[in-house]
Amino acid sequence: MTDLLTAEVGRQGESVGSPDAVSFANVEYTWPGSSPFTLAIADFTLARGEKLLLLGPSGSGKSTFLSLLAGIVVPDKGEIDVLGTDMAQLSGAARDRFRVEHFGIIFQMFNLLPYGTQIDNVLLPLHFSRTRRDRARAEGALDDVAARLLAKLGIDKAVIATARTANLSVGQQQRVAAARALIGSPQIIVADEPTSALDRNTEGAFLNLLFAQSTSAGASVIMVSHDESLARYFDRVVRLDEIAAATRGALS
Repeated sequence: MTDLLTAEVGRQGESVGSPDAVSFANVEYTWPGSSPFTLAIADFTLARGEKLLLLGPSGSGKSTFLSLLAGIVVPDKGEIDVLGTDMAQLSGAARDRFRVEHFGIIFQMFNLLPYGTQIDNVLLPLHFSRTRRDRARAEGALDDVAARLLAKLGIDKAVIATARTANLSVGQQQRVAAARALIGSPQIIVADEPTSALDRNTEGAFLNLLFAQSTSAGASVIMVSHDESLARYFDRVVRLDEIAAATRGALS
């Protein structure tokens, strides 16, 4: 039964009828609680293969936007279409399966297993996604595929072979996180402030490596940041306040 459900979620998201990987239409979402926060997005699209930078200061709703995009939460109103699938029509468990099948996520704090090997960390999504596992296996033995991806992202082969993740520099941990997001060729890469701990030279090198790999896989990339100087690396730059209204309290 699990394999049947995974296969169904794998088939969802394979639509190629639309040029957009993601579209929002008249979306509203209010975080519950004593001080509710509402984000309203009338219209937003991310094209297939596009590299988009979403800018906004802290507290502007960037994390809420990413939660909606990735199906962690569903809108109170409106529609979010991801790869031909209306996310609100999926159950919570189905959204989780959809996310691991079709999204590669680079977290701001990386969220790596500190005492696992780099290979262990990179291969982690493949334990939960048969589709991505099969894609990776088509390229060779999984450990070899992970090692090649790490090498392409700039980690020295000697470091791959010997260093535990906890002993890596911040820049090296970031590359491991990127390899984990990219393995198995997910269609959408989401990056949450991934360069915030890097200097300018390292940041540029990282983005160039990330985009080289995402482009070869045909993936869309959306990265959120408050740093406007990153704009030159992207196809399109969108300011969150240009597409969304964020208010304290629920909309009437």
